[in-house]
Amino acid sequence: MPELPEVETIARGLDRRIAGDIIESVWLGEKPEPLRSPAREMVAVLERARIQRVRRVGKHVVFDLARPGRNGRRPPGSNAQWIVHLGMTGSLLIASSATETAKHTHAALKLASGRELRFVDPRRFGRLAVVRMESKAAAGFTAPGDEPLDSQIDRFIVLFRRRKTPIKSALLNQKLLSGVGNIYADESLFRAGIRPRRRAASLTRTELSQLHAALKEVLREAIKLGGSSVSDYVDAEGREGFFQLQHRVYGREGEPCLVCGTPIKRVIITGRSSHYCPHCQK
Repeated sequence: MPELPEVETIARGLDRRIAGDIIESVWLGEKPEPLRSPAREMVAVLERARIQRVRRVGKHVVFDLARPGRNGRRPPGSNAQWIVHLGMTGSLLIASSATETAKHTHAALKLASGRELRFVDPRRFGRLAVVRMESKAAAGFTAPGDEPLDSQIDRFIVLFRRRKTPIKSALLNQKLLSGVGNIYADESLFRAGIRPRRRAASLTRTELSQLHAALKEVLREAIKLGGSSVSDYVDAEGREGFFQLQHRVYGREGEPCLVCGTPIKRVIITGRSSHYCPHCQK
């Protein structure tokens, strides 16, 4: 499943390429699973809307929209959002209208520039929804947890210091931090020297400070390299990321640790694979 760096990469790419464009028409596929809003409402919100901005909120891609009123004017309360969750295999791709529509395409937005924005998802775990903004002061879609890249150390410590769950599970709890997934939790714990099974409440303030710094470092490096392509992930232009080449523990079970040479171990914690070095992580 695309995590924070992958979703951030996609959102930034889309914002550079289609912000300011207008959605002329919308095609939705027949499969009901991706639609969290009724198809009729989604079409009504999206058609003729201007894409003001594309950004990431947690693991979601959020399109901020402005709908024109009569004579091209925008009346109060006309703003809206298109919310896209990519699921495990979803992607948002910009294509020319002449490009053949790929199998498993569930939505296609025809833009005034002549291009199309397509949502493709073979396994249909992705979700599409619209949110109408009733006033200019409306907050719109928000993630349930804190934004990891903006998290301050004191707040980070408050979130985790009394948790009795394994620190790996706590990092994956989207109600605490929104956007962190399996890959970046493993990589951050390795850099901080903390085993994934450690109870969050057992970590000292120093250890939590190290984890806080490591998490931000890993996420920023991954964004810079376009995310990790370990399965189906590609960015808005169909390009793979490169951070998988920098993985130090994730997906490296049995391979030597890049720091000490000890074989990397894999354990299951609350149903999720966790990779760590038994020598470097305590």
